[in-house]
Amino acid sequence: MTAEDPRAARTRAKLREALLDECARRPLDEVSVAALVRRAGVGRATFYVHYADLEALAVDACADVVREAVEALHAWRGRPDPVRAPAALVEFFASLTPHTALYRTLLAPGGSGPLGRVLYQDMRAYSLRERELAGAADAPLVASAVAATFAGVLADWLHGRIEATSEEIAHQSWQLLVALHRSR
Repeated sequence: MTAEDPRAARTRAKLREALLDECARRPLDEVSVAALVRRAGVGRATFYVHYADLEALAVDACADVVREAVEALHAWRGRPDPVRAPAALVEFFASLTPHTALYRTLLAPGGSGPLGRVLYQDMRAYSLRERELAGAADAPLVASAVAATFAGVLADWLHGRIEATSEEIAHQSWQLLVALHRSR
């Protein structure tokens, strides 16, 4: 694996920050590449060197959300409390508020969409690895169920299909995931 060019990393960071700033003011479908590159202080051609389109940049900018979700779901040691979610999961749901509109654009109801695919793949891979390390024979089944459940619940909550505060949905989704792990 080769080390990433620091200049390219800085440019992508500028573009991600500019996109999040723009999306805090208007929906993604109203953001233009011209406005984005102006805000980021880079050229239009530079944008296209790094991203195929605004959606690709948006998924990259929101990929941290995916990593935070995976980490929050696994932020416990020992025997998990079956009722109370880890504090990191509660904090994760609370942290989504500033960019809810952007997440809704990228994560469709039910958990599909470009961010949903990334979330599902990363969540499934992490869960599968953990289940296999524990020697669980049902590792692929439970990993798929955990990833699909979490992506679907998160998306439906963001889209208002599940009425709950961020703290309530953290505990409710945690309870579902613990039940899935115990089901086999």
